[in-house]
Amino acid sequence: MQIGGTEGLHFVLALCQHFRMGRRELAKSITLAAAAAAVALAASAAPQLRLADKSPAAIPVDVELVIAVDVSYSMDPDEQALQREGYVQALTSREFLRALREGANGKIAVTYFEWAGQFDQKVIMPWRLIEGPESADGVAAEIAAAPYRRASRTSIAGALIFAKPLFDHSGYQGVRRVIDVSGDGANNAGPLIVPTRDDVLAAGITINGLPIMLKRPNPGTMDIENLDVYYEDCVIGGPGAFVVPIHERKQFIEATRTKLVLEISNRQTQPRVIPASAQAPRISCTIGEKMWQDRWGGGGFDLQ
Repeated sequence: MQIGGTEGLHFVLALCQHFRMGRRELAKSITLAAAAAAVALAASAAPQLRLADKSPAAIPVDVELVIAVDVSYSMDPDEQALQREGYVQALTSREFLRALREGANGKIAVTYFEWAGQFDQKVIMPWRLIEGPESADGVAAEIAAAPYRRASRTSIAGALIFAKPLFDHSGYQGVRRVIDVSGDGANNAGPLIVPTRDDVLAAGITINGLPIMLKRPNPGTMDIENLDVYYEDCVIGGPGAFVVPIHERKQFIEATRTKLVLEISNRQTQPRVIPASAQAPRISCTIGEKMWQDRWGGGGFDLQ
């Protein structure tokens, strides 16, 4: 599912208010069909309690959230600053804090790391507990204070491999475990993305995406035209997984807030169903590797 802009934020807020308003009033604020589907699914399916950290001292939380942020050279300094500012402001926003309070535990755990090439991942902020405005401010300040860096290549697969074991000894027991991946390009280093994604999903972890689509692709870059489609078909997965694309710089903060509110509000959207057919897929999940091979040759990729 793809959600974007003001419409997406309104959709989230309407869902969060579902139990405080009637169906008729809800229909006035969001599309009736989408609301009915989402509410029906949330009401009929109790969340599975799949806990990674089973230690007796682990703190119960509504969500364990890993924020994985692209710092490859394709992200220019302005985009990096906007990306980080988006998370900083979203974590302290009124909408985020409202969704936090409405959770069963009223708490989430979050860690934040940056990634680029296959073996280039760096934890900027280890696991932290957010249980109200004060702790949210502290987390936001810690992220904001970290120095900026950039590195070569784009390995979404490497980021997912790095993220998966972070849940095992987090110190928290999350009803849901989510990896929040943001980036501006397709996987072009490390393992292929689809088998890597499927391995993460098999562990009961949901992957959501924030594809950054500010640049127009041209022959001199590794950018692709339909990065949102690539994220939908090749990167995200799990219960309620979604994509929030960013097409303009001014959307960063709003889109990031929308995404975080969805991730902690425990409102699952309808699963996206693509009927089996003989038609070609919407996009190749090895497009990034193919572009790298075409430009530089070699690379050791098996694209079969």
